[in-house]
Amino acid sequence: MLRRLFVSIAALAMAAGPSVAQNTPAVATIIHAGRLLADPASGRVLTQHSILIGADGRVVGVEAGYVERAGAAIVDQRTRFVLPGLIDSHVHLTSELGPNQFIEEVTLTESDAALRGAENARKTLMAGFTTVADLGAPNDSIFALRRAIAENRVVGPRIVASGFSVTPDGGHGDANGFSPHVVDVLRSPAACSGADSCREATRRQIQAGADVIKITATGGVLSNTAAGVGQQLSDPELEAIVEAAHAMGRRVTAHAHGVGGINAALRAGVDSIEHGSYADAESFRLLRQGNRYLVPTMMAGWWVGQLAEQGGTLSPAQAEKARAVGPALVAMAQRARAAGARIAFGTDTGVSPHGMNAREFQLLVEAGFTPLQAIQMATVNAADHLQLNGTAGRIATGYAADIIAVDGDPLADVATLMNVRFVMARGAVQKAE
Repeated sequence: MLRRLFVSIAALAMAAGPSVAQNTPAVATIIHAGRLLADPASGRVLTQHSILIGADGRVVGVEAGYVERAGAAIVDQRTRFVLPGLIDSHVHLTSELGPNQFIEEVTLTESDAALRGAENARKTLMAGFTTVADLGAPNDSIFALRRAIAENRVVGPRIVASGFSVTPDGGHGDANGFSPHVVDVLRSPAACSGADSCREATRRQIQAGADVIKITATGGVLSNTAAGVGQQLSDPELEAIVEAAHAMGRRVTAHAHGVGGINAALRAGVDSIEHGSYADAESFRLLRQGNRYLVPTMMAGWWVGQLAEQGGTLSPAQAEKARAVGPALVAMAQRARAAGARIAFGTDTGVSPHGMNAREFQLLVEAGFTPLQAIQMATVNAADHLQLNGTAGRIATGYAADIIAVDGDPLADVATLMNVRFVMARGAVQKAE
């Protein structure tokens, strides 16, 4: 008789469906948002809404009105504009360009780089950037920092990291401008010559922990050599790198300024272009094929252009390239807008000072994009570019609670993003002014 009673109770429970307690995750924190851009893709601004966040640091839901739940902490942002944490698709956390750049190459260790990276990671997060892609740093330094932040031992943004750039021997990304015996010590472990060598370098980077492969398809402004900004990796080398990376589940992003190098990299199958200073109509045609992105980094051009005129930081070879590339980036961004290229927000910060990342928004607007388009580049577009769909770029159920707030309206004046007043990263409040 007792057994039949238990069976009947179980059957009734199954018929009624799962319990509310089973279906509804516990709410640990609730943000009351005066205005809310939860999904930048839509551009729709909600008023007087609540963001419910679970103890696991993920969004449980978004509800109309200022709701409360028993035991949940209330974070009052009713006077502010709330939006998803920003994403910078191109930074260098472990370094910062300055007048001591050359001596620091031979006086600082990878441990120094990691500790400086921790300081810069904090600055980046306080500026409202809750996710970054670090493209070009010593493997040990950046992978250790990535792990420390993921384990909540260091305050900083989520990091997608390439580690060392795969670069041609003697090219941008390798050691330049030193005596031969110093170059032998400083040369990049990921430098390569020939398709087989570059294929091996790519696989070694993935083995070391690279989330993405960053390559230097062309010369660069800050390599201390008068080698220009044209193509440096050969077509067979580019093809070998892409083949090896894709076979091991990694996307490839190409530092590329000169149009020949841009188009060669795109024909070889790279997934995105960093900078793209001299991109032409063919570049944009190739970019529109597949899920490819352009990361313009206008801020890097703006900053090195100023340094070239001020003197004291750039070498003559660097300054000459900076004067040409800075204006080219602005003109390219305007062409990219007209061509309808997919764009992900990126700054190349580390060239410019850490914490100033949001200046890129103003430069994008000056190039003709709307504030909403610029914000989309730093949220939904960048999340798609970095393969973080479902994790970052929106405030929605199941996404990480990466949330910021500003005074004013960034859709009317994008400069308000230069002064982020509230930052939550993965459910933890990191800044609350």
